[in-house]
Amino acid sequence: MLLGRVIGTVVPAVLVDELSATPLLWVQPLDKTGKPEGDPLVCADGTRMAGPGQIIYWVASREAALALDPWFVPVDDAIVGLVDEVRHYSKKELDG
Repeated sequence: MLLGRVIGTVVPAVLVDELSATPLLWVQPLDKTGKPEGDPLVCADGTRMAGPGQIIYWVASREAALALDPWFVPVDDAIVGLVDEVRHYSKKELDG
């Protein structure tokens, strides 16, 4: 799973029936420190709850197609969860 931030919405002119109730959102991938990494992409929102500025986690490829209901729809990326908090631990904290 990967982290991202919702930066916008996409309103398609034509959409396959299986995705008619699934929001499409622009997502900016984030690195492990929460900074933008790579190009924005469109994700199908499997949670149907993500909004502007929300940090989400998403999956790609076959996992994305299987993450939605109905499953195995034609998508490359899908939001599968909302993130409340991200914590980074120092090496000292991890080593005990």
